[in-house]
Amino acid sequence: MTEREIDRKAAAVSESASPSFSVIPGSQVQAVIDGREEEVIRVVEAAYRLHGEGATVNPDSHFLTFPDRPSARIIALPASVRGDVDVHGIKWISSFPENVAEGIPRASAVLILNDTRTGYPFACLESSVISAARTAASAALAAERLSRARGGERPTRVGFFGTGLIARYIHRYLAASGFAFDALGIHDLSAAHAEAFQGYLRRTENGEITVHDKAEDLIRSSDLIVFATVAGRPHVTDPSWFGHNPLVLHISLRDLSTDVVLASHNVTDDVEHCMKANTSLHLTEQRVGNRDFTAGTLFDVLTGRITCPADRPTVFSPFGLGVLDLALARFVHEEVAREGGLRTVPDFFSELKRYG
Repeated sequence: MTEREIDRKAAAVSESASPSFSVIPGSQVQAVIDGREEEVIRVVEAAYRLHGEGATVNPDSHFLTFPDRPSARIIALPASVRGDVDVHGIKWISSFPENVAEGIPRASAVLILNDTRTGYPFACLESSVISAARTAASAALAAERLSRARGGERPTRVGFFGTGLIARYIHRYLAASGFAFDALGIHDLSAAHAEAFQGYLRRTENGEITVHDKAEDLIRSSDLIVFATVAGRPHVTDPSWFGHNPLVLHISLRDLSTDVVLASHNVTDDVEHCMKANTSLHLTEQRVGNRDFTAGTLFDVLTGRITCPADRPTVFSPFGLGVLDLALARFVHEEVAREGGLRTVPDFFSELKRYG
């Protein structure tokens, strides 16, 4: 038993008579995460390894959709992680794209952590920051390991297709992972958003920054392409745009047509999860009737089970596993607790005696 596990069990015993519940707001989450990108990437990598080793439970995500608002959804991601993480929980994350026009972010989220011994929830965390950070850490980890698996140097020309918060986080995590770019491209349906993202990049980058009006120009001029859109169906349909065999981080999952998928070397985080909800991979499976077009998972890359050919585009399509959110939320909770900053809710659990 590790020292970390001993401390947790001792705390559980001391609190067993009266379980506690704490709330960790976004300001505390950011205080833990900001500036620790490399550490967050290691937390995410460890969670991927636990998942690949079978030390997790990651059921299907559940989508709450609305007939009168087809672009909006709220998703529940339940999960459980054993090992050093040792926690159950669920993320409840909404995506309302119309929020952007109102001046507030598209996504909002909370996350509940449950004790593995008693099942009691012990913390609620603001989770839009956790979700963005784990997404960016996953993307940066994939970019680094897939570049290595392709046997070449890291890309030096990056293109961002979509310029929201996720794109900003991914850029930050790529930079923290040692990626250096001579050229940076931007494409967004909103000229204002593209200009704002260009301003952000100018504050952090020395390379040439270009806003592309045409998606084709962005793709053809980039060796690393980040798709971070809110697209609900494929809109990039021409495989010839990828003729220079770039590395593609297909974070938004529904941008690429089945023709592009079939012309690429496809890696995902979990094959079963990605074959749902009309993702590009799911549509491809429906078209061809099999999953042979997927090479494997990021865990397979991490463990050296697969390599990636340099003569085809490599596309990483992560569905987004709840186990990553739990692992990072657990890390945040422990750091806040270690610093004495937990904000507990007194008497949150009131019925603790079986017969009154």
